Amino acid sequence: MDYKLFSERPFKKRPFLGQNGGLQFKFLNARSKKFLAYYKPYKSLFWADMACAFIVSAATLLIPLCVNYITKNVLASDNPNLLNQIYGMGAVMLALIFVHTVCNIFVAYQGHMMGAMMERDMRHELFDHYQKLSFSFYDEQKVGQLMTRISNDSFDLAELFHHGPEDIVISLLNFVGAFAILLTINVKLALIVFLFLPIMAVYAVHFNKKMKVALRQSHDRIGDINAQVEDTLSGIRVVKSFTNEAIERKKFAYENGRFLDSRRDSYRGETYFYEGLIAFTQLMTTAVIVFGGISIVKASLDLPDLITFLLCVGILIEPIRRYGNFTRLYQQGMAGFARFMEFLEVAPDIQDAAHALELTQVQGNVTFRNVSFKYKEGYGYVFKNLSVDIKAGEYVALVGSSGIGKTTLCSLVPRFYEVNEGEVLLDGQNIKDIRLSSLRRNIGIVQQDVYLFAGTVADNIRYGKVDASREEVMAAAQKANAHDFIMALPDGYDTDIGQRGVKLSGGQKQRLSIARVFLKNPPVIIFDEATSALDNESEKAVRHSLEKLTDNRTTMVIAHRLSTVKNAQRIVVLADSGIDEQGTHDELIALGGTYANLYNKQLNL
Repeated sequence: MDYKLFSERPFKKRPFLGQNGGLQFKFLNARSKKFLAYYKPYKSLFWADMACAFIVSAATLLIPLCVNYITKNVLASDNPNLLNQIYGMGAVMLALIFVHTVCNIFVAYQGHMMGAMMERDMRHELFDHYQKLSFSFYDEQKVGQLMTRISNDSFDLAELFHHGPEDIVISLLNFVGAFAILLTINVKLALIVFLFLPIMAVYAVHFNKKMKVALRQSHDRIGDINAQVEDTLSGIRVVKSFTNEAIERKKFAYENGRFLDSRRDSYRGETYFYEGLIAFTQLMTTAVIVFGGISIVKASLDLPDLITFLLCVGILIEPIRRYGNFTRLYQQGMAGFARFMEFLEVAPDIQDAAHALELTQVQGNVTFRNVSFKYKEGYGYVFKNLSVDIKAGEYVALVGSSGIGKTTLCSLVPRFYEVNEGEVLLDGQNIKDIRLSSLRRNIGIVQQDVYLFAGTVADNIRYGKVDASREEVMAAAQKANAHDFIMALPDGYDTDIGQRGVKLSGGQKQRLSIARVFLKNPPVIIFDEATSALDNESEKAVRHSLEKLTDNRTTMVIAHRLSTVKNAQRIVVLADSGIDEQGTHDELIALGGTYANLYNKQLNL
């Protein structure tokens, strides 16, 4: 088996839409502005953090000057108040240490909180954006990859949001300040130190590039691991029923190994980067000691100045260390930000038009007028120039061979997908001119593959109307013939049903899904063969619930078992050419065409 098949599938990236709706073709500029925009709600905290970083740098630079004053001026003085001056300078140094500590505490705590709040905002924004993307986007994606973008990637960004500006400010001030002090003490010795800096810069840039590639791979591959785990655990019952645990272990081991390879490259780059910078700083310190000692012998430098010089070199090394830390954070954070923006820049395929209307008093007339649809460019049309008119309150069944487009056709009504040509009308109004929330609020869908959320029975029914009272929930359950089995559960309506309702039978789950549609009370109903996977007893109970639900509502039923739609007011038979035939069950049987052949074939199975 080729386990590379399980890597992330590509998606079509669309231009980033700015706040004014205009296209931003300069992605780097747009992304830079987007990155900086997350600071805006916390600008007061940001400037307070920067002020504290400035004070930390100033205090750091003043301490060596205090040492120089004591060693050079106070100790060499014949002043009788010498001890008082030393005590005074010691008090100043203690005050500097106190201020340095307080400001560092503020930077460490409040700065981290600022980064965490910005991380929260990013997660909110990406999650909200996920809600806007159409089915065509999710058809191409893996849930594990989407989860990684909203969790792991944003954490790296929180560290960058906090430490990035702080490290830049402290490093710049310390570097400029320390080098200025070095120049005032001894220009020649300062230039020797300066000669190391270009070499260190070239070295750092070289390994930065290697780290960037490796960190990007690590982010991508941890996403692949999450996708693999999510896929396996979601289908764990299938895995166990086919005893394919070994296959899943191999798939996981493949992704896990790829991640290890990317981490190996990342650690190698980080090791050479940091250890190289440490070696350079040690060489710099050694050079200062050697050439400083020579200068003392030649009387061009005294011991107090050499001590101060070494202290300032130590301060000069700190910006280099911070630069290394910033580089790591920047590479990790920007790799995460690039992945974050890749999905945020995917413009929703389906959006409200500027003039979109809110529906009122929906009757339920549904019209397909010369509709053509295909899933992607380069794919064939599922159907072309299809037209059908469904009257308000009419019960219409859609039948045809598997893959002919029955579910796809029904998915166009709530605009889960957008038609390529033609139009879909609701009460004579093009659905593209209706607000999405208003359109979908008036359509109820009962699917064959029922999805129930982790939580209680009442929570899942109330999903049809989130502000429904307990009485409304129970009334909906009674209409769906679900009340009796719910009351037989350990905690009744408060029973926890487990992930995806694993503690319930297929028929029970189906009746809960019908109950939440009852609670929603929409004028248009779509059934995607809601009974095909049920046993005879469950099917009878569910069908009775469905008959109640369809009363006085426009109903579209996707039928696989033709015996379930014999009572439909109209049966529409789909074929490759479009609508092959339509009529009542008796009319189509008498016609002896496609429907009659399909029905008789199922009857003889």
